[in-house]
Amino acid sequence: MIPRYSRPQMARIWTEEHKFHTWLQVELAALEAMARHGLVPAAAVANIRDKARFEVDRIEEIEAQTKHDVIAFLTNVAEYVGEDSRYLHYALTSSDILDTAMALRLREAADILLADLDQLLAVLKDRAQEFKYTVCIGRSHGIHAEPMTFGLKFALWYAEMARNRERLARARAVINVGKFSGAVGTFAHLPPEVEETACALLDLEPAPLATQVIQRDRYAEYFTTLALIGGTVEKMAVEIRHLQRTEVREAEEFFSAGQKGSSAMPHKRNPVLSENISGLSRVLRGNALAALENMPLWHERDISHSSVERLIAPDSTVLLDFMLGRLTGILKNLLVYPENMQRNLELTRGLIFSQRLMLELVHKGVTREEAYLLVQGPAMRVWQEGLNFPDLIRQDPKIAHYLSPGEIEAVFDLQEYLKHVDYLFRRVFGE
Repeated sequence: MIPRYSRPQMARIWTEEHKFHTWLQVELAALEAMARHGLVPAAAVANIRDKARFEVDRIEEIEAQTKHDVIAFLTNVAEYVGEDSRYLHYALTSSDILDTAMALRLREAADILLADLDQLLAVLKDRAQEFKYTVCIGRSHGIHAEPMTFGLKFALWYAEMARNRERLARARAVINVGKFSGAVGTFAHLPPEVEETACALLDLEPAPLATQVIQRDRYAEYFTTLALIGGTVEKMAVEIRHLQRTEVREAEEFFSAGQKGSSAMPHKRNPVLSENISGLSRVLRGNALAALENMPLWHERDISHSSVERLIAPDSTVLLDFMLGRLTGILKNLLVYPENMQRNLELTRGLIFSQRLMLELVHKGVTREEAYLLVQGPAMRVWQEGLNFPDLIRQDPKIAHYLSPGEIEAVFDLQEYLKHVDYLFRRVFGE
């Protein structure tokens, strides 16, 4: 079943109508290849191509009796074609059609997702440039660490999502294979040349070796790639959720006129879109595990994978398409508050400069251990007594023994933390 939040272009791929269309596309490619290699009459293939039709309702009616979807499909097409239908599915097995057609649909889905990623990457790049020099606090363990820029967050996301795009392009190539090698993949009834020709007609690569099915490591790679992309999407959503917390409020999801955040509390502005993304990413990971579980089949084939793929193929591709579209909208319209970033920078009263001070002492010949203790003492007083770190350092005779007043003031220069931002952007964006 196609999820209700699916977008039309992706949803179309997983309709019954399109599924049978790809089945017919594969059957016709096989026939054309057989005709080119002199195995079936070219006139019969032309007749079949001209007359071949199907009706979803009729296929379902036949399947209710035959309990076999491919036979039901072929029976319905034969009703339109007539006598030449005897050449349909000649020397093929069901999985020749099912797996090859699935490759076509997964390839279509990958192309949509690649376009989604391109749109997201464009937004990430624009916003990275917009906030390239907007100073904010960097955090580790959720605790203030050292200054950075808000643009670097977007640049980091861009670099990771670019890697995801490369992964998806590779997964598309891995899944872009077909087979026409028969019941256990031995070409007992058709020569390999037919497979090569049929796959070329469909712009697919022939599987080097198959059993009755395309091997499911290919599917596992595809669906784990979708899960990896979902992991990056969630990573970004979680950051937005943290940044929107009342105590932080450095950024938040756009809140439209008339929007309501809570049925009970009129003041609420919640990161509901990002939370939704976080939840959906769990489904992608679960589906990836199901794809991994599909790899070990009995002997040359069983159908334990089939029921799983009927669910995870539409679900994962539709979900990720939806998530990427939603995230692109969130980031494009994200409300950003530099004034709150400045306020948060000052919350720890200068503690964010502690490492720079320690390194300056080391530069003056103090051992690292001694320098650490010289800085940690005043730093702990700031935490415990609410004092100002730069003031404590200016008044500290132990520090003054090594650093002049000018050198101490230079320690608290925020611009020192920004001097390589251009370099980092060139690394990411190549400009």
